Amino acid sequence: MDYITWRIVYTVLVFVLFIGIVVWAYGKGRKSRFDEAAQSIFNEDNNTSRTETKQESNNND
Repeated sequence: MDYITWRIVYTVLVFVLFIGIVVWAYGKGRKSRFDEAAQSIFNEDNNTSRTETKQESNNND
C-alpha cells in the first residue's frame, strides 16, 4: 500500500470516529445526563456561596 492509500484509510477512519462521537453525544439517552451536568455548575455556586457566607458571619463574631 502506498502513501495515498494510507491517507485515504486514515481519513475514512477519522470520519467514522467523528460520526460515532456525534451519534453518541446527540443520542436520546444522554440528554438527561448532559442537562444535569450543565446545571451542576449553578448548583455548586449556590452551595459555595452559602458556605462562604456562614464562615464570614462566624469570623465576625
